[in-house]
Amino acid sequence: MKAGIIIAAAGRAERFKKAGGQGNKLDALLNDESVFAQTLRHALASGLAVHVVTRPENSHIQALCSAQQVPVTLIESSGLGESIAAGVHATPDWHGWLIHLADMPFVSAAVFVEVAQALETHPLVRPCANAQPGHPVGFSPGWYRQLCQLSGDNGARELLRGETIHFINVNDVDSQRDIDLPSQLTQQSEKNHAAS
Repeated sequence: MKAGIIIAAAGRAERFKKAGGQGNKLDALLNDESVFAQTLRHALASGLAVHVVTRPENSHIQALCSAQQVPVTLIESSGLGESIAAGVHATPDWHGWLIHLADMPFVSAAVFVEVAQALETHPLVRPCANAQPGHPVGFSPGWYRQLCQLSGDNGARELLRGETIHFINVNDVDSQRDIDLPSQLTQQSEKNHAAS
């Protein structure tokens, strides 16, 4: 069994809503499909197993996953750490985990594949562009217990502190781009169209 991708989609999108965003930002349209649909599409295109962690009320996300036969863990998550723990706990047979955020729809399938391949020889892996780390963050099987014990809203940040991380240099900053504000939907969309 290879490493798989855990997509954390159980956040409350509070910054998005405070900035005037309507509803769940993962349902917001970005280049003619929702933010989450784009994230899911790129993850599935990697050929790796995918497991999504989301909230019970996120029916749009559950429907997209069901249509693609992607397993889902439902959780009233109090933070990213709890979401990661739930996803990893649900996939104990995987040979490593690529922790990815659902509001990062620009990460390509190729980056997921590169991180998964590097996990075969390194315990911790991240993409890196312009000397800045990105996503997904890859964890080898030895991290299972620690990942399952995560809680709070810092995700796996505390696990990475002081550890040696293998960085994969990528050419663009897509591994660092997320959707936090409504204005980014338009800006990111224009950038994507300009690049196509």
